[in-house]
Amino acid sequence: MDAEFSINDTYVYNEIHPCYESNNATYIFINQLFTGCVLLYMFLGLLCVVTICGNFLIIISIVYFKQLHTPTNYLILSLAVADLHVGVVVFPFSIAFTVTSCWYHDDMFCTIRGSVDVTLSTASILNLCCISVDRYYAVCHPLTYRSKIHNRVIVLMILVSWSVSALTGIGIVIAGFNQGKCQDRCLIDALILTTLACIFSFYIPVIVMLCIYLKIFLVAQKQANTIHSTKTRATVSKMEKKATKTLAIVLGVFILCWTPFFVCIIFHPLTHEFTPVPVIETLNWLALSNSMLNPFIYAFFYSWFRSAFKIIISGKIFHCDVSNSKLF
Repeated sequence: MDAEFSINDTYVYNEIHPCYESNNATYIFINQLFTGCVLLYMFLGLLCVVTICGNFLIIISIVYFKQLHTPTNYLILSLAVADLHVGVVVFPFSIAFTVTSCWYHDDMFCTIRGSVDVTLSTASILNLCCISVDRYYAVCHPLTYRSKIHNRVIVLMILVSWSVSALTGIGIVIAGFNQGKCQDRCLIDALILTTLACIFSFYIPVIVMLCIYLKIFLVAQKQANTIHSTKTRATVSKMEKKATKTLAIVLGVFILCWTPFFVCIIFHPLTHEFTPVPVIETLNWLALSNSMLNPFIYAFFYSWFRSAFKIIISGKIFHCDVSNSKLF
């Protein structure tokens, strides 16, 4: 019976990751790596580097160039900080110790890793919620936008977003500790925990954001049909709509990257024995890749971000003060 368990256990571990083998229920990195494993780690390492560099460029651009000191960009800065931490913290852990191993064999390391994942993903989506609120006032209430959305309000939004995210991550740790004492009720408790976490950390904020952007779209369409103002007002309106469209695309990419993963983890307590490991790994890395994609979206749609990137990469900011430069 023990031999049969050992064989099954070894089979499960080998299925979890091609670069690890099991030894007495512990992971050992394979000494002689085959080509597929090396290529896999090179690819994931490249994703990590691109994520860190891209978000670092966003952060430097907004902090350094005074033209980018706007309420909306401060929220984008907070989002980039969350994405940068994903590249610095989550990516290396996920590369070194595959996420699916934590799904099958939970321990202290996996609990802390899951807490960090939840904190950063929740921070990203709450920052996107704040951005949608900012866009709502900019498009739907342009005359009162500057009086209602100023720097103090933005700072408050950012603090609330990160505080709620941290509390959510800590809650995952506490729940993980308590789950070890639940014995026969572990399946039910795990199902309830993952469902509630998904609802409050993902589904409710996404539904709220979709409703806000739908309202913005309807108002923007109405403004486009009825606008009879000056050329200046028309230009400002065009800029606001472009910013709203870009940030809506950021939201859309976020939903496409994260929805499959959140759908999967809701049913994971019931289907973990039947869910193919490659599927879990693919969904996990699809979700993490969202942190890499946002800087490319900004660079593609915003000419001033492209200009800022060129100045930073060329090293001009180290030779002279170009913080007041006009970005086109």
